[in-house]
Amino acid sequence: MTADGSIRRPARRLTAAGSETLDETIAEEVAIALVYNGISHAVMMATPCDLEDFARGFSVTERIVDKPSEIYDIEVEAVGRGIEVRLEIATQRMAGLQERRRSLAGRTGCGLCGVDSLDAALRSVPRVEAMATVSRGAIERAMAALPAQQRINRLNGATHAAGWASTDGVLLAIREDVGRHNALDKLAGALTEHGASHEGGFVVVTSRCSYEMVQKAAAIGAIAIAAVSAPTSLAIETAEQAGVALVAFVRDGRLTAYAHADRIVP
Repeated sequence: MTADGSIRRPARRLTAAGSETLDETIAEEVAIALVYNGISHAVMMATPCDLEDFARGFSVTERIVDKPSEIYDIEVEAVGRGIEVRLEIATQRMAGLQERRRSLAGRTGCGLCGVDSLDAALRSVPRVEAMATVSRGAIERAMAALPAQQRINRLNGATHAAGWASTDGVLLAIREDVGRHNALDKLAGALTEHGASHEGGFVVVTSRCSYEMVQKAAAIGAIAIAAVSAPTSLAIETAEQAGVALVAFVRDGRLTAYAHADRIVP
């Protein structure tokens, strides 16, 4: 496990002028097992940094716990070719987890792998009560500020980022991962652990916006989610139901509002 989520690997570049040997910085992708009270629940492919944030955020956004205080302890340990993140959670929450326990095989491009029923995949999303407006300028400022804070991506060019911004567009926290869902879970964990203000904040992501991204944003009380790329139809439907404004294609001086567009103001 490395601190910056990157490793060095040799590579060979071929061009019209010939070939050359390079020492390239590559994004790490490692199997991360989330173990609750001694029972393995999920194995996700992720970047091996900020793993306590990841475990905490995953537990909250997947509703394994109702609140962060129900997580009593987190330990991270390398095991063979992967990493185990061991959590101790409240007995009542563990009982609930065992009732709906499923086998997950997470991949960087999918947040629903291994879900064993339609009800589990399309579970209800908590409705965000705050109905504050967000200005176009704030969204554009937050998105524009992301690249400078993507420390890992600057090294390897392969990681997504999720950031939490105040209503004036100031980025308060950012997390990165090869998986867009993982980056958002890490951000959720960082917010709950480090006390960044949730009052009227919104999420910005360097990816497309899918159902599970809206679901996770709603779970942490975001009033909006803004993506650099496209949304899916289910993401839009979910955002409408959850009271989360959904904005996409935030780039090149424009953006498109797909859900609760009346709350995106000039």
